[in-house]
Amino acid sequence: MSEELVLVAGGGGFIGGHLVADLLAHGKRVRSVDVKPLREWYQRFDEVENLQLDLSERQACLDAMRGATHVYNLAADMGGMGFIEANKALCMLSVLVNTHMLMAARDLAVERYFFSSSACVYAADKQTDPHVTALAEADAYPAMPEDGYGWEKLFSERMCRHFREDFGIATRVARYHNVYGPNGTYDGGREKAPAAICRKVIQAKLTGAHEIEIWGDGEQTRSFMYVDDCVNGSQMLAASDVVEPLNIGSSELVTINQLVSLAEDIAGIELERRYKLDAPQGVRGRNSDNTLILEQLGWEPSISLRDGLEKTYRWIHDEMVASGRYAPAHSTA
Repeated sequence: MSEELVLVAGGGGFIGGHLVADLLAHGKRVRSVDVKPLREWYQRFDEVENLQLDLSERQACLDAMRGATHVYNLAADMGGMGFIEANKALCMLSVLVNTHMLMAARDLAVERYFFSSSACVYAADKQTDPHVTALAEADAYPAMPEDGYGWEKLFSERMCRHFREDFGIATRVARYHNVYGPNGTYDGGREKAPAAICRKVIQAKLTGAHEIEIWGDGEQTRSFMYVDDCVNGSQMLAASDVVEPLNIGSSELVTINQLVSLAEDIAGIELERRYKLDAPQGVRGRNSDNTLILEQLGWEPSISLRDGLEKTYRWIHDEMVASGRYAPAHSTA
């Protein structure tokens, strides 16, 4: 096992859990930190030093980072569009995490600091059409990001830049585009579209209520990146010499209606669609321009939505059946 210690902040979360698993598979020594009680972590590994700490507090960041040479900061209070539109202040408070994490990285002379930003930093006026032009990194300015969550991420990106310029910390910043996969949240209000759609399709199939509620008219567009691609791209960027923010996202653009059709096809079912036009929808269209990541890293996410969604569907299905909360239908009529 490597002597270097890697800290994963937010290691009890969805992406963090997958990152910890991959670091372990590559022989890294890992410390995983999250604000949630250990029993609530999405993935937990006995061979990892697992700590429950509130990283919005400066002392907790110092305690978490002590002895670490490489830091992945994935810690944030966030969720899907329904959550971030209703909890703008909570999302903004994540600025305390990155602020205190950067201060600890400076004080403890950390070698490399990775920050997970978001495509929510991009200017809203560039995302008003479902046939959107893919978003390039320069499109973040002039700034008009998603209110609350997007502003916090953009401000924290600037913090990373200035700590690099002023204090010499090797910061790396990724703008994630809609990450999905197994071992994450699929209900309760924080889930994102792929998990929510899978849950609704599975619930309809299990209960025999063959209808589905779709937020908006279903014609809003997104790209969705499978978590394995996210983990690979994050580590490549963290190890690189790229100092400016970089998109890490799929360029496979789909409508929400197409996403529903994919989930239905995987389930072998067709549902009556009900559209909730007053539900949170976010921007009208968003896709990742991967020109820069291809130039800088010679790589882009490649796992197809079909392949990734099938794995996600199977995991959520097994979790829902095991929970016993969804009674199987007595008839498929």
